[in-house]
Amino acid sequence: MSIASRQLEFVFDAPAQPSILSKQVGPLPVPASDSARRERMLNDLARRLMMSLELPALARQVVVRWNPRMRSTAGRAHFNTQLVELNPRLLGLGNAESEIDRTLRHELAHLVAYARSGRAGIREPHGSAWRQACADLGIADERRCHTLPLPVRRQQRKFLYACVSCGSEVPRVRRFTSRVACYACCQAYNGGEYDERYRLVLATRIPGCQ
Repeated sequence: MSIASRQLEFVFDAPAQPSILSKQVGPLPVPASDSARRERMLNDLARRLMMSLELPALARQVVVRWNPRMRSTAGRAHFNTQLVELNPRLLGLGNAESEIDRTLRHELAHLVAYARSGRAGIREPHGSAWRQACADLGIADERRCHTLPLPVRRQQRKFLYACVSCGSEVPRVRRFTSRVACYACCQAYNGGEYDERYRLVLATRIPGCQ
């Protein structure tokens, strides 16, 4: 895992406390057509949800977009740009309206947790801050991973990286394009911050891969 990464994709230690704000903003009605209109409605809902949680700065910055390159991932939140990406395949589900609404709130909860807790929201992406944010957004029973019937893309992993410190191995489909470090070592010895001592280096190409 790249410690410098600022994105999270879509168990519980303790239930989050229900919020009085949970039911104030209703679910999003999904139009039958016009993806641009859907996107505008999603952005409007995201801004209203952030304002309901008294996060005006996040309300001004948050952006919601469809990402047609997504396959098995339902949604993704980017901390550095306040961007939420959603899988357009959600539109093809029988319960599309509720699943889009829930996935949006799931990803917004990551941004809320980061806004409230800083880097702790990254180091513990589905921890207590995220669970409380889910409760505040009306999805107190939300789970870490989705169980939606989205297609799974299986790709052959061609590259093998290893930590220069502990030797743990990380297989990859593509080469890393920036310096990355061993998550476990950085967590254990450097407070979760990137440390060159625990850099992942290319060990070998996996045999049999072209």
